[in-house]
Amino acid sequence: MKNKHLLLGLALIAGISSCQDAATADKQSEADKESYRTPDTKLASDIMTPEVLWSFGRLGGVTISPDETSVLYGVSYFHKAENRSYRDLYTLSVDGGTPVRLTNTNKNEYGETWRPDGKKIAYMTAASGSMQMWEMNPDGSNPTQVSDVEGGIGSFQYAPDMSKIYYMKEVRLEKSVEDLYSDLPKANARVINDMNYRHWDNWVDTYTHIFLADYKEGVMITEGEDIMPGERWSAPVKPFGGNEQVVWTPDSKTLAYVSRKKSGVEYAKSTNSDIYFYDIAKKTTTNMTQGMMGYDMNPVFSPDGSKMAWESMERDGYEADKNRLFVMDIATGEKKYYTEDFDQNVGHLAWAKDGASLFFISDWHATDEIYNINLTDGKIAKLTEGVHNYQSVFVVGNELLATRVSMSKPAEIYKVNPKDGNATEISFENKKILDQLKMGKVEKRWVKTTDNKQMLVWMIYPPNFDANKKYPTLLYCQGGPQGTVSQFWSYRWNFQMMAANDYIIVAPNRRGLPGFGQEWLEQISGDYGGQNMKDYLSAIDDAKKESFVDETRLGCVGASYGGFSTFWLAGHHNKRFKAFIAHDGMFNLEAQYLETEEMWFVNWDLGGAFWEKNNKIAQRSYANSPHKFVQNWDTPILVIHGGKDFRIVESQGMQAFNAARLRGIPAQLLHLPEENHWVLGVQNGILWQRTYFNWLDKWLKDEKK
Repeated sequence: MKNKHLLLGLALIAGISSCQDAATADKQSEADKESYRTPDTKLASDIMTPEVLWSFGRLGGVTISPDETSVLYGVSYFHKAENRSYRDLYTLSVDGGTPVRLTNTNKNEYGETWRPDGKKIAYMTAASGSMQMWEMNPDGSNPTQVSDVEGGIGSFQYAPDMSKIYYMKEVRLEKSVEDLYSDLPKANARVINDMNYRHWDNWVDTYTHIFLADYKEGVMITEGEDIMPGERWSAPVKPFGGNEQVVWTPDSKTLAYVSRKKSGVEYAKSTNSDIYFYDIAKKTTTNMTQGMMGYDMNPVFSPDGSKMAWESMERDGYEADKNRLFVMDIATGEKKYYTEDFDQNVGHLAWAKDGASLFFISDWHATDEIYNINLTDGKIAKLTEGVHNYQSVFVVGNELLATRVSMSKPAEIYKVNPKDGNATEISFENKKILDQLKMGKVEKRWVKTTDNKQMLVWMIYPPNFDANKKYPTLLYCQGGPQGTVSQFWSYRWNFQMMAANDYIIVAPNRRGLPGFGQEWLEQISGDYGGQNMKDYLSAIDDAKKESFVDETRLGCVGASYGGFSTFWLAGHHNKRFKAFIAHDGMFNLEAQYLETEEMWFVNWDLGGAFWEKNNKIAQRSYANSPHKFVQNWDTPILVIHGGKDFRIVESQGMQAFNAARLRGIPAQLLHLPEENHWVLGVQNGILWQRTYFNWLDKWLKDEKK
């Protein structure tokens, strides 16, 4: 399962895991800290290991200085012994060169941004005991606390004229058991009256509200005014919304924010978020996307403030609907849909300097590239091409600045020429490690499906691949279900990590994935056990024709919908596979319908409730629930599940493991009590990799098996 708007957030969240107090680190010498915070890593070999994978610096939070000469960003490094990350801030010339390190503390710095006049850099840190806003000079000197808000803040941003800031803060509006029954102070319970009582990996005890406060250099901010008083919903939209959903207009008179203003069952069943304008002077709120029923997200204003562009989905309850580009004339309220004839998604919008065009990123045929749309004639131009994914784009003078990844390289910063698409790397955070590693070949193939379509399949080979040998081979099943098998870099499902262990990986862009048009994407909804499963088998059956693929040693792995796929294929694979691994997968769809927190997802993708006996789509979905085919299971399976995964709860994995063992099938359960739908802790992440490969090696490499 996925959220359509989390792709950029994935990299950031993965880099912010901080599992314990920094007291241990305080005792370390500066020399010891430097050894892993700016590592000069000497690898024992040129083959990646889990420890090497977790030693990469994770770069994110890129912002450009007001004078467009400098890039501000953060980098996280993980320390295995302390089971935590350290995140520091850097600046770098937009022309490249040596980065300047601005911070070096044990508390970590987040939410970095430039003050509009460029004279200060602001950020958040818990150095004072709670997360607050701080400022420092652009060279990192004179760090000064700016806010002292009770309970801390979640994020902030300056008004363009620097007269105010907004900040986010958690607000409790519901009474706790202790509030209701003061004579029971030790009672540990919740009284729940409606849905949306937990989400993603947290119980919903508070709501994120936006506060406004006056800003003046040297004056401490201690409290602001809640612009959403008494409202029982959050802005930005949880769990992944950030500052991209709360934006000042260029004249500083209005704050635009995104919220899904629903509650209870209605909230759980809907994706209908809207963009609201809060008038600072009048203290009034206006819904600017009233009547637009799907996600409306991520507003960006033209340089002169006359227009607002945003990402919009048409249908309520459908997170994988086409992500469309809309532009509004602020004065008239007129909205124009610009990508009606463009059968692709748009994201990460950035206005050109003259306000006449927009840059954006879109996935097509399994890579994410930069595009430009001319607002006068509506013409769209693809600017870049390659085996990579662009993750963000910024306009800097007559050029672009962007972050980019691939299956063989984590995020770095590039300067891009918009005229020819040529890109030049300017940050080299991970060069020292990458220069010591040998990566496997990444190959793009087109495979014919059972219904005579062409499907793009990625093949990733071991670093020292020998075509005269036979290799165990893994079918990778993607999550989402409408996730992307593009050129992503992952710290869990890392294809180069798998290849380094002498496996060939087959990663198909089966039905239900973006980048191949909306018809290809939408086919999967209501057809979980159908064509996309045939696509998986087409991909692996095509691969095993190769002389170097050992068809007697095939494995099948995946998470989320990929975990569902693994469970389903375990009952339908006709002896193809010798080992399965399912992480956070749906096993019992009837239970899943009532266990998950985002009802809009199961209503759309499964077609409705299992008790709707006359609903043919729903009944087909539940008839294909993996738990109904356990009698066919005959292959060893590893099940992994997080205890804080409220999207697909841990009982799904436990049911699958128990079913396998009751049937006498070799099985193992890796339960991670503190992890959610991902694995964010460094030691848990390394444990995940070791368990994963121990299982595969046992069943696909041990000659006795």
